[in-house]
Amino acid sequence: MGKTIAEKIFEKKVGYPVKAGDLVIARIDMAMGQDGTTPLAIQSFKEMGGKKVFDPSRIVFIIDHNAPSQLEAISMLHDSMRKFAENYRLTLFEIGCGVCHEIMVAKGLVVPGDLVIGADSHTCTYGAIGAFSTGVGSTELAAAMISGQLWFKVPETILVHLNGTLPPGVFSKDVILYLASQIGADGATYQAIEFAGPIIDQLSVDERLTISNMAVELGAKAGIIAPDEKTLTWVKQRTNKPFEPIFPDPNAVYIKELTYDCSTLVPQVALPHRVDTVTSIGSLGEVIIQEAYLGTCTNGRSVDIEIAAKILQDKKVHPKVRLIVAPASKEILLEAIEKGWIETIVKAGGVLVTPGCGPCVGTHQGVPGDGWNVVSTANRNFKGRMGNNKAFIYLASPATVAASALEGKITDPRKYLR
Repeated sequence: MGKTIAEKIFEKKVGYPVKAGDLVIARIDMAMGQDGTTPLAIQSFKEMGGKKVFDPSRIVFIIDHNAPSQLEAISMLHDSMRKFAENYRLTLFEIGCGVCHEIMVAKGLVVPGDLVIGADSHTCTYGAIGAFSTGVGSTELAAAMISGQLWFKVPETILVHLNGTLPPGVFSKDVILYLASQIGADGATYQAIEFAGPIIDQLSVDERLTISNMAVELGAKAGIIAPDEKTLTWVKQRTNKPFEPIFPDPNAVYIKELTYDCSTLVPQVALPHRVDTVTSIGSLGEVIIQEAYLGTCTNGRSVDIEIAAKILQDKKVHPKVRLIVAPASKEILLEAIEKGWIETIVKAGGVLVTPGCGPCVGTHQGVPGDGWNVVSTANRNFKGRMGNNKAFIYLASPATVAASALEGKITDPRKYLR
């Protein structure tokens, strides 16, 4: 019986045959913690009697959620991470380096075939390069830092086959929002998803990261894309780590196989307060906005900032809209400066904030006011997500966010891309 990518990665990590449904204790290739969860993991590490970490080179701390710190108490938590990293010789990425999930792939810390955990739910992002990566809690991170292992239930896998060619003005964010509407926010609970088909083949690796990032919004443990030559070239440009790509067997057994033709897809918008309540932009009606947000681990990459700058070129953001832009990393910020995208956005009236998670997670840097409508490139829109439970968050592609910022209402971007 053929096996899926998830089954084959777990099989490799435990050293014996496994199948979906098996409970295993598997060796971890990388463990990641961010500042929203790692202080608790450090506390648990001490409570478990941890004296040393299993391998300092396989544990990474990243300060991105409250970066720079906005409170004295947060500063103390950051310092606890710095001291732990120094004591145990871990790599720590400081404020301004960027969002954890961008750093983990862009710095070549994760490679195809890896089994990776992160104390952040969107750790599933790394599935775009063929890793099995998933979010865990702080206690699990602590246990993994000590032992280098963690228990898992090998998940069943849904195969999602995406046919066709994306029309102009429609992006990978529109694809995953559409899939959320079809599969549902809990449609893949404790399952893996393999994304495949001509649409995936056409997307860049950066665009595929958007797809895998939001697999957890469908309930999935992981969202995996089999590595192709495009992926392998991308990875080799970022790391010297040896790796072995894992591919599904031709006769792999899936719990479900779903096929969608994206040739007629139009821009999609997720409505407050559920990621799977999605409509086509033509059916939305008029939604006046007060804030537009471009960034996050979903859509803060160069390809996203570039398309926004193209739409904003020589135009002005609507006077009643705050456009906030957070590049996903320092390197993306520098590229955006070099290529003039930041100048275009700032001249149009946009505001730049530190590369990181701030506005998305709702701790600072862009908390909306009561009753505000926000159109965002983020991955979540539940009540209170951006820091105000009286605000309304709509999710859309970077192009839709940029076009909406210009018009002061959620706007179909295709008219600006002709």
